[in-house]
Amino acid sequence: MPERWKSLAKLLVLAAGLLAGGALLRQMGGVPGTGWMDREILGDGLRGELVFVLVGAALTAVGVPRQSIAFLGGYGFGTVLGTALALAAQLLGCAAGYFWARLLGRSWAERRIAGRFGHRLRPLRDALRANPFEATLALRLLPVGNNLALNLLGGMAGLAAGPFLAGSALGYLPQTVVFALLGKGIRVEGAWQLGLGVALFAVSAGLGLLLLRRHRAGRALQGED
Repeated sequence: MPERWKSLAKLLVLAAGLLAGGALLRQMGGVPGTGWMDREILGDGLRGELVFVLVGAALTAVGVPRQSIAFLGGYGFGTVLGTALALAAQLLGCAAGYFWARLLGRSWAERRIAGRFGHRLRPLRDALRANPFEATLALRLLPVGNNLALNLLGGMAGLAAGPFLAGSALGYLPQTVVFALLGKGIRVEGAWQLGLGVALFAVSAGLGLLLLRRHRAGRALQGED
């Protein structure tokens, strides 16, 4: 099979996987929420925690906002355990998207970067390759951006898995804590948890915006490099 057809087949499989994930969500009736937590997770001990992590990982892998997983973690398990379980789910989802794209989309991405889309993708890819841990951390801390897109880009760009996943985990942490606090506050009607969550979110957003302006990866994302 000619190389271009192999690449096209890999890209189609990549897209089909994402579409299948979306179809599964529709069959489930949408993204699980607090009602699902009440019915299926709470009071079920270790099994409930494991199901939460696996479902959260699957949802994150197909593009559901990671903050919603953190919110449900805080709602169901409290701030500390909810943060830990949500972070585990987010990182598993991140790894799934990364390795899926690395296996199926890397050669396609290299040709796009060498072709007409290179002026858009090359600066960000180069910033990530130059310092994958620091650049990934900076992008994960931003209050803007798409988690799934960065997972796929990391895999397609062939970034080293260790620095990419470590930067992702550390970059996920602030907003995971924030949304776990918000989820806990909603469940117990705790005004201080809600207030602290809002304040921490403002701090996290400010740090992300600062990095957006100062870090090479952030400037590349804005198209300034």
